[in-house]
Amino acid sequence: MDLPLSRAAVPRLEFLATAGSTNDELRTAANGADAAAWPHGAVIVTDDQTSGRGRLGRTWSAPTGKTLAISVLLRPELPGGAPFPSEGYGWIPLIAGAAMTEAVRRAVEGAASARADDAEEDDGTGGVEVELKWPNDVLVSGYKVCGILSELLPPSTGSASSTGSGTPAVVVGAGLNLTLDEHDLPTLTSTSLLLVTGVQPDADRVLADYLGTFLSLVRAFAEHGADAAASGIADRVSSLCGTLGAEVRVELPGGHELLGVAERLDADGRLLVRDRNGEAQAVAAGDVTHLRY
Repeated sequence: MDLPLSRAAVPRLEFLATAGSTNDELRTAANGADAAAWPHGAVIVTDDQTSGRGRLGRTWSAPTGKTLAISVLLRPELPGGAPFPSEGYGWIPLIAGAAMTEAVRRAVEGAASARADDAEEDDGTGGVEVELKWPNDVLVSGYKVCGILSELLPPSTGSASSTGSGTPAVVVGAGLNLTLDEHDLPTLTSTSLLLVTGVQPDADRVLADYLGTFLSLVRAFAEHGADAAASGIADRVSSLCGTLGAEVRVELPGGHELLGVAERLDADGRLLVRDRNGEAQAVAAGDVTHLRY
C-alpha cells in the first residue's frame, strides 16, 4: 500500500504487509538500538494485523485488506525541551479519539456529499452521527468503527527525542474498520466505513487526515504546557464526545459497576459521572456503555 498522503503527514511511516500487533512492532523499534531513527510522530501501519490487542487484554483479528491497524509513536515535550508533565498523559488517548472522530466524520461527510446530488435536503452526513465514546472509541450511529489503545513506554525510550530528556514515550494504536461487511464484523455493535456510507473509503485520505489532525492537536497541547483548557483540547474533545450528557453504565476495574449520567470531563480527562444517589464520581478507567431507554 503506497499511502503518499499519509507519508507526507509524518516524519516516518512504515507499511507492513502483515503484523501480529503494530503496537508491539513500534514499541520494539522505539526501544531498540535504532531508536533514534524513530522520532516523534513515526508510524507503523498494516492492513493485516493477526494479533491485535484492545483494552483489558482483549485480542482481535480481521480479514486481510479490510481494516487498518495504525500505531503512532509520541515523544512529547514542552517548549524548550522541558519534560512533559505526567498529568498530561491522560489526555493523549482522548486526543487520539478526537482526531479519529474528526477524520471519520469528514470521510462520512465526503461520501454523503458525493451521493447528495439527487437529494433535496442534506445535512452533510447523510443522517449519520459520528461521535467519540469516552475514552477513545469512535461510534457511527452508535456502532463502533474504531478503537484506540495507548501504551506508555519506559522513560529510556525518550532518548531519541531532540533533547534526550528521558520523557516517557507513548505508542497510540488504532484499529479502523474500512470495508468489513456484515459477515466480517467482530461484534454486533461494530460497523465499517463501507457499511455506513455505501462507498469504498479512500484509506490513504482517512489515514492522512487522522495523522495530521492527531499530531497537530498533540503539538497544540504541548505548546500550552499540556493544559487541556488553555490549549482548547478540553473543549474540542467535549464537543465530540457523545458520552457527555448520556445515561451510562461504567464497568470499573475490580468488577464494580457505576450507573449514572456522564456530566463532563475533569482537568485530567477523567469522566465525571453523577450516580443515582446524586454523588459525582471521577472515572479514570472503565468500559462505558451508553444506555438507551
